[in-house]
Amino acid sequence: MIDETRHTQMRQIVAGLSEGVILIEPDQTISYANAAAVTMHGVADADDLGATVSEYRANFKLHYRNHREIGPLQHPLDRVLAGEVFRDVVVELVPTRDPSHKWMHRIRSLVTTDADGTPSGLALVMQDVSERYQAEARFERMFNANPAPAIICRISDLRFVRVNHGFLDLTGYHRDDVLGRTFCEIDLLREAERREMAIHRLHAGHTIPQMEAQLATPCGKGRYVIVAGHAIEMPGPGGIELCMLFTFADLEDRRKAEMSLRHSEERFAKAFDLSPVPSALMSADGLEITSVNQAFVTAFGHAPEAADGQSLTDLALWVDRAEQRKFSRDLKRLGSVRGFEAVLQDAAGAEIDCFISAEKVIINGEACVLCVLQDITARKRSERELITAIEAVMADASWFSHGVIDKLATLRNPTRSGRPSVGIENLTIRERDMLTRICQGATDQEIGAELKLSPNTVRNHVSALYRKLGVNRRSAVVVWAQERGIGPNTRHLR
Repeated sequence: MIDETRHTQMRQIVAGLSEGVILIEPDQTISYANAAAVTMHGVADADDLGATVSEYRANFKLHYRNHREIGPLQHPLDRVLAGEVFRDVVVELVPTRDPSHKWMHRIRSLVTTDADGTPSGLALVMQDVSERYQAEARFERMFNANPAPAIICRISDLRFVRVNHGFLDLTGYHRDDVLGRTFCEIDLLREAERREMAIHRLHAGHTIPQMEAQLATPCGKGRYVIVAGHAIEMPGPGGIELCMLFTFADLEDRRKAEMSLRHSEERFAKAFDLSPVPSALMSADGLEITSVNQAFVTAFGHAPEAADGQSLTDLALWVDRAEQRKFSRDLKRLGSVRGFEAVLQDAAGAEIDCFISAEKVIINGEACVLCVLQDITARKRSERELITAIEAVMADASWFSHGVIDKLATLRNPTRSGRPSVGIENLTIRERDMLTRICQGATDQEIGAELKLSPNTVRNHVSALYRKLGVNRRSAVVVWAQERGIGPNTRHLR
């Protein structure tokens, strides 16, 4: 009677608990299960659990998640029957009738004894931790699948407990080379910008802000990364453990690109300074000079400190403002200018004929314009002198052969159409007759009468002459002939 009263009281106590409780008798019968335990097994009432321990084991399969199974006596109910006291054991529970359903239970035993030390009350107490383990499983999958390098360090002993493929690919480590090793063995903060602060925050379990560091690798060569640490809680053998999740961004490619860019800019600076062609670097927006080379100083007489911050207009280099405006418009519209011919002047006011070329470039991360000014004064002077000589010679060209006259005329007026120039030797006899008489001012009728040709025949020969000379009127034919020393008094060409 006393035992029955005690059992009744115990049932009343556990009935309203949020934890699931299963009461077990020493004879291996299940005497009671509260509503929470029934719900945690996904059944309608306590009878569906089974009347005995054997039936329970047949109805539900249990697998330990944080303890190794050694033998059949390791089943939690068998351990309770043996009077073993245990706690914080996590098992996966699967109904035999419906294996698609799974629950995760954290269980512990409750054993009471009588005055002789014999177990008199046996209970299995459980909590449903399925959601938490599902979340941890999702985290584990995401952590392993995330391509971003990551590693988890347990703060209590600074040992690495998780590592993903991204970290292994980044460093070249194997998983077994990382797990279980300490922070001292694999230094994640080598040469970090704020290493002391980061180490202090690691021991304290506080967030480590992003910073650049060198990550140790198996070959001993550091790899440049951006590292950050985030404090998280992870399940461990002794329960929840405070850990630090380290994430990384690889800077190796960026560092190589920066080094390549720096070397390229150094080579450009040397080539710029040593170039014999006057050159200036200008800002892209206001075309203000930021640097000039020695050739520029020599050619225009402006010292680097005087040119710095000035534009070509400020230095009064432009002689013709219309040319300056056209150059600026072309540069703004096209982004580059090649072979722009203009007249500039040096600091003393002497005019310099130049070819100006400009191109937008990036120097030290800033948009600039590289301007190259090629001095063509000597060449232009030679051209002008040559043209003057040609004009003097062609004033009386009667003693030159027509071949020489054609070449002189081409030098004097170079063709701009891209077509080869036509010489007198390229004309037919009739076309030469037409040329001579057109220069003498004869009309088509007069030419026909003199040469005994019909008006249509004369017109056809004149049209052929027009096409060959690239002209469309008689006056242009006369100009063409005068440039070659052929005038009204020239004898008939044959």
